[in-house]
Amino acid sequence: MSAATHTVIIGGGVIGVSCAYFLARRGARVTLLEQSEIAAGASFGNAGVIAPGHAPINKPGRVRQALKSLFDPLSPLFVAPRPDPALAAWLWAFRKACTAEHVESAMRLLGPLGHATRSLFDDLVKQEKLQCDFRPTGYHEAYLTAPGLAAGTKEAALVQRHGYHPETLSGDALREREPALNRQVIGGIFYPEAATVNPHRFVLELAESARRQGASLRTGTGVAEILAANRRVTGVRTASSEVIEADAVVLAAGVWSAKLARGLGLKLPLQGAKGYHRDAMPAEGTMPFFHHACVFAEKSVFATPMDGFVRFAGTLEFSGLNHQIRRPRLDQLTNAARLYANGIGETTPLSEWCGLRPCLPDGLPAVGPVATCGGLFIATGHAMLGLTLAPVTGKLMAECVLDGTPAMDLRPLRPERF
Repeated sequence: MSAATHTVIIGGGVIGVSCAYFLARRGARVTLLEQSEIAAGASFGNAGVIAPGHAPINKPGRVRQALKSLFDPLSPLFVAPRPDPALAAWLWAFRKACTAEHVESAMRLLGPLGHATRSLFDDLVKQEKLQCDFRPTGYHEAYLTAPGLAAGTKEAALVQRHGYHPETLSGDALREREPALNRQVIGGIFYPEAATVNPHRFVLELAESARRQGASLRTGTGVAEILAANRRVTGVRTASSEVIEADAVVLAAGVWSAKLARGLGLKLPLQGAKGYHRDAMPAEGTMPFFHHACVFAEKSVFATPMDGFVRFAGTLEFSGLNHQIRRPRLDQLTNAARLYANGIGETTPLSEWCGLRPCLPDGLPAVGPVATCGGLFIATGHAMLGLTLAPVTGKLMAECVLDGTPAMDLRPLRPERF
């Protein structure tokens, strides 16, 4: 398609906004539609960690962990027991992908995507002068147990095979870098290619850059239907029955993408994995200062320094498409942190939040054109890597729409693979 192409993007999270930015930068006419506000969903309150080279959530042993979680509501991975055929089918497909062979195959895709996206973050922050607390300082994983550290070391070796440079540290070496960590921490791993950012500010700043490039961003505009004729998209119908004509439609609505895709006969088996955050302000010895983001590994909880506060974030909770906060799981964020760090007292939270990450059962996103419907493109299912992979996803999507062929082979991520 030419730069005169009118592309409608559905979804105003980090993926949709990244697509809008890269399309508009190349001169395309872009209209982004968001049912709420820009970055109001999972992009608002995630851990803010850019983790290139991170392995997918499908790992050997995950199914056993999921089964145990049925009896432990505080497990980092929690599946709420309920009669849900779609969830059962998703877990069955997820189980089949939890193999070492699948993880290695996935890393052959995620590794190069991570390298590309990390460079794009540097370029975006510098060129667009994004004020988003970008810190290219890496992150530490901290471990309390020998089995945990052994598993982390094994994953670090996997990441290293794909061009990254994780560093294994003793407990004492880790405490020299992060004095807040206590003596119970026996060791850790440093990921130098990682970075952190205030995710909400990053998306808002990038959205403003997209506007300067000519993109139209419409909030409070839900999409009821993607319109098509003769196996090709023609536009969308909004929730208020307005018809917006388009040459191309990019579906980047996170967990809400499945329903719209289903209307065109495309199956996207998305499940929402709920994550939580609690922000706390260091004050009067009630909160330690972290020099880098830290992962309290056995509990899968991040502590990310941001703009003068610390964000505790984490958990994977499969409990349906809702934003109900389970207080014990929210409390678990700071309770877990107390196992690893000194000085975490009772604090008044600045913010408490939950959001839904869109997860596909093979742990990989769906990115690319839909072969059965010309002009329809999908960009969703990034799970815990939405922030990390957003810039490269946006760039590749612009190449798909405008050039027909992206710079990287996206066939393994094709939306029809399910």
